[in-house]
Amino acid sequence: MKNFLPRFFGALSCLALITLTAYAPHASAQAQDYPNRPIRLVIPYPPGGGNDTLGRLVAQRLSVALGQQVYVDNKAGAGGNLGTELVAHAKPDGYTLTLGFVANMAMTPHLGKVNYDPVKDFAPVSMVAQGYQILVVNPAFPAKTVPELVAMAKAKPGSLNYASGGNGSPLHLVAELFKLSAGVDIQHIPYKGSNPAAAAVLGGETQMVFGGVVSSLPFVKSGKLRALAVTSPKRIEAAPDVPTMVELGYKGVEASSWYGLFAPAGTPPAIIARLNKEMVALGKNPEHRAQLDKQGQEAVYSTPEELAAYVKSESDKWSRVIKTAKIEAE
Repeated sequence: MKNFLPRFFGALSCLALITLTAYAPHASAQAQDYPNRPIRLVIPYPPGGGNDTLGRLVAQRLSVALGQQVYVDNKAGAGGNLGTELVAHAKPDGYTLTLGFVANMAMTPHLGKVNYDPVKDFAPVSMVAQGYQILVVNPAFPAKTVPELVAMAKAKPGSLNYASGGNGSPLHLVAELFKLSAGVDIQHIPYKGSNPAAAAVLGGETQMVFGGVVSSLPFVKSGKLRALAVTSPKRIEAAPDVPTMVELGYKGVEASSWYGLFAPAGTPPAIIARLNKEMVALGKNPEHRAQLDKQGQEAVYSTPEELAAYVKSESDKWSRVIKTAKIEAE
């Protein structure tokens, strides 16, 4: 496996290889006839967003690899819950898949009741992509570094504020993760989406936001925003001078906007193996990787076992943040 949290999954990779090898002959026989009709890829978010853009790219490339049309079906609603629930209860035959996102697979289920279990109701196929957040502030904000920001927050608890894309959104939870690690009280101001949240910081309505790297960097380079830190495990190539939260001493403040391919639980292992094979090949494809780079995402891949372990780990992580910060869905 390449590019997907090697520190976390080193041991799992060996186990996964043994497992796949054990059932490979049987899987090959079962998968001979798959697929023999079009495959629906459910995107549980509206057309035009990042989930939809990535989903359509994956569908296009999988169609070529599998020799059958993979078509996108946008089933938006309830913050991604409706489309995710649809796939959780779909027939496990490999003809209904979904592009899972960190929000609906690891965050939303802990904010309120949902009619699916992200761990038990899905058969993971492979990781697809991941991106990171960057903490940016208005240039008029006095703090030039994260330690300076933390010192200000501790000197006057509750006096600083940050914007997010809404209560319970990924940008909200990343900020709360930082607050817990740094031990600071910074007020949350929710907006209806990440773009209005960024605009609020640009306009001086709020002081900071954890924004997407690609959407934020042009404003950083033009001097309209100041970057303080990224949530990646190591510094990113697009902003090598911006430190990570971890290297600044804020343990556990690693956060990825990740995507994975999932089928309903009970989908035959042979079909999962076939889909995984194509997703691994896609993750290694230079053209695909370059295209995702332009969108601010990193193409990644994994074994099904690695993705299953990662979903469980992420679910546990965000559950702790939500419970500790006492966050509830609006």
